[in-house]
Amino acid sequence: MLRSRVGLLLALAADLLIYAGPQGPYAYSGASFEAAMSLQAQVTNEWLARDGVVGTAIGVDGAGHAVLKVYVTSLGIATFPQFVVGVEVVPEVTGRFMALGDLPADATATDPKQSFARPVPIGVSGGHPDVTAGTIGARVTDGSRTFALSNNHVAANNNGAKKGDKLLQPGTVDGGRNPSDAIGTLFDFEPITFCAMMVCGLNTLDAAIVLTTPEDLGNETPEGGYGSPRSGTTEAAIGMKVQKYGRTTGHTMGRVSGLNATIDVGYRTGTARFEGQIVITGNGFSAGGDSGSLIVTDGVLLSDRRPVGLLFAGTPTSTLANSIDLVLARFGVTVDGN
Repeated sequence: MLRSRVGLLLALAADLLIYAGPQGPYAYSGASFEAAMSLQAQVTNEWLARDGVVGTAIGVDGAGHAVLKVYVTSLGIATFPQFVVGVEVVPEVTGRFMALGDLPADATATDPKQSFARPVPIGVSGGHPDVTAGTIGARVTDGSRTFALSNNHVAANNNGAKKGDKLLQPGTVDGGRNPSDAIGTLFDFEPITFCAMMVCGLNTLDAAIVLTTPEDLGNETPEGGYGSPRSGTTEAAIGMKVQKYGRTTGHTMGRVSGLNATIDVGYRTGTARFEGQIVITGNGFSAGGDSGSLIVTDGVLLSDRRPVGLLFAGTPTSTLANSIDLVLARFGVTVDGN
């Protein structure tokens, strides 16, 4: 917890360079960011109990000040003080966050929903036989075995699957058939704790890995995507430019706009509360079916395409992702990139 808190402070401090005006970086202190996180910890549970409030996160304003963002479904749904203990409170209309896998059975989508020759690229349609479609996000490895990385709700059917179940490419809504279109078998997943009796446990991951082979799964996106991700990861920072390739919206770009987010996410099986999440802003960055996409940095440097997060939920304006470092650590794997 201490390491993640320090990492968050460093990321926020680095963002001051992005938001600084022509006179140089805005003067700041670590204590101001600690104050924003302390306020978040104090008020989040109470505010999430209000109708129309779906989450909170730490952000940075145009002058480089840390702020507490409050995500709501519509304007006027709830009121908040402008400042609490010196920290600005900034409401932001996002709508309700929803898991972006397991599309309705009548959904339509653009490429890359079709079946691909083996080895299939990353960023394409896939899913458990009982799930309509999500995205196969990345190829990962533990040094000896090869796995496909996606979400629990894509590859493990919202906790409903068992180890050894197939992962299809494409997903069933895109024509995938079990077992002829299988590219691997479920190896492990992080269970999701759903809210029950108005009590919400805390989740950090919506993730699963599927045992496969390099002959069945490649490590690059289809042509027109960002190519192969780097093996080395990086922490998200507010203002960071990111990109992803997913089953429904293909290759899209956005920016990190919130860190340490606590968000209530809707699934077809209920609602689950997540903490420590990354928020990406950008209209059209993601849509239903993009769950499982790997989010990587977007820039002109040779160090771009570094993995940042694992996409799993969103709204029309905002996208939610797990920290990729937490995901990889959970399964003891690294991204099989370059």
